[in-house]
Amino acid sequence: MADDDATNGMSTGTATLTPPAPADRKEDTPQHRRRLHRNGVLFLLGIIVAMALAVVCALTWNDVRADARSSADREMFLQAGRQGALNLTTIRWDNVDSDVQRILDGSTGAFHDDFASRAESFNVLVKQAQSTSEGTITEAGLETVTGDMATVLVAATVKTSNTGAAEQDPRAWRMKVTVQKDGDRALVSNVEFVP
Repeated sequence: MADDDATNGMSTGTATLTPPAPADRKEDTPQHRRRLHRNGVLFLLGIIVAMALAVVCALTWNDVRADARSSADREMFLQAGRQGALNLTTIRWDNVDSDVQRILDGSTGAFHDDFASRAESFNVLVKQAQSTSEGTITEAGLETVTGDMATVLVAATVKTSNTGAAEQDPRAWRMKVTVQKDGDRALVSNVEFVP
């Protein structure tokens, strides 16, 4: 019986199992190799699709942010044009120094420099005439936007009074106000009166 146990590959008291021959393993079958290959290809495709989605999401997010920035800039340009026109049309003789400073604070470039050079004589004239003008913006819209600059068309009604003159009827003014982005705000860089 000991010989029978030895011939069966078993020793007394313990069982020794011999592994199956390599041809009998399921991992080495052509079907199993095809399944592994297919899973690897699917995994790689999944990674490629995930990366493509990440790129598309990033590009879309950048477009959304750029559109939001563009929309915010357009609104900033429009408001700067409106405020610039309002500043230019609302000047009181008893507050002219502050009114002129407000115009200077909201302007830049050649327009600022030109207005600053005439500010003192302008103040004297307004005080002597005791002139008061009050502007009301009736309409405003963007004509063009190019990079950091925009042109704003503004329609205003201006009521003016002077010492020794009868109160005048309100006048309609139309202006083309050029505004320029300066950091996080826009400043008036030119004003033209439109007939």
